Amino acid sequence: MFHVFIELNAPNKSNKRKHFLKNKQKLSSNKMAENSLTDAQKARIERNRAKALSLKQSKLVSHPYALNRKDVNSVDGTSSVIKVQGTKYVDSGGGFLIEQAVTASQNAAQSSNATTSDQPTLVDDAISIPVHYDECLMCGEMFADSFLMNNFSHSVCDKCRDCDGEHSLITRTEAKAEYLLKDCDFDKREPPLRYISRKNPHNIRWGEMKLYLHLQVQKRALEVWGSEEELMKQHENRLEKREVGKIRKYNKQMKQLRMEVRSSLYTKKTKAVHVHEFGEDSYNEEEDTYTHTCRTCNFTETYEKM
Repeated sequence: MFHVFIELNAPNKSNKRKHFLKNKQKLSSNKMAENSLTDAQKARIERNRAKALSLKQSKLVSHPYALNRKDVNSVDGTSSVIKVQGTKYVDSGGGFLIEQAVTASQNAAQSSNATTSDQPTLVDDAISIPVHYDECLMCGEMFADSFLMNNFSHSVCDKCRDCDGEHSLITRTEAKAEYLLKDCDFDKREPPLRYISRKNPHNIRWGEMKLYLHLQVQKRALEVWGSEEELMKQHENRLEKREVGKIRKYNKQMKQLRMEVRSSLYTKKTKAVHVHEFGEDSYNEEEDTYTHTCRTCNFTETYEKM
């Protein structure tokens, strides 16, 4: 067995010897080359070596977020730990923050530090926000969020919302024309009606539309007029006044047209023109003029005779 082991390892020893001889030859050749270099070449080599060292040292700049102390939880002791809003991140040094895994030993150390320290430390910065649930007026189920509740404070879930019926939206102009409401009924009367703003589909440059909930507009109309019968009466009265106004406008236009076509049939009454009745003339010799006076209005006129 010992003889076989020597035979197996004999090639390895020969290889190592050959490699050693090659390195020795290279070193001797390098020394001879260095001895053959001139002083100017050696000085240039030293300058290049100094430049390379300074360049290498300038690139090895410490990370700006690196801590002065080494992290006790890091494996190699070179990485730094950054705490952002209660969460620890390990700076990889390449522009990435890796969230640090919390082990059981770390949790135990944090709990022990919290009990021994005078000032309380927050282990978890999470804040529990209570969720408010509302009861749907249509189905009676509890819900936490819905379109009508958020925009119009109307307690109806999204499942029961009737977009084409009582939960449809109506513009301010349509509501004023249909329910005979004024601007003060929308904004001044308590509580003010809630609305959502949307771009005008007819022209983007026009002002935004105010969309109200149809059901709330109906309730506000009942508050203003008292009942649906009174609202219908107001509609009828306005229609009658509108018809009367149209008839008056039509008659006025027809009368004006007749006057333009047959103006001889329409004479305007004007005041009578006053005609002077002068008395006898009186002669002024110095100025060579004549003067006479009206008998009714005492108008005096002076003139010359040719």
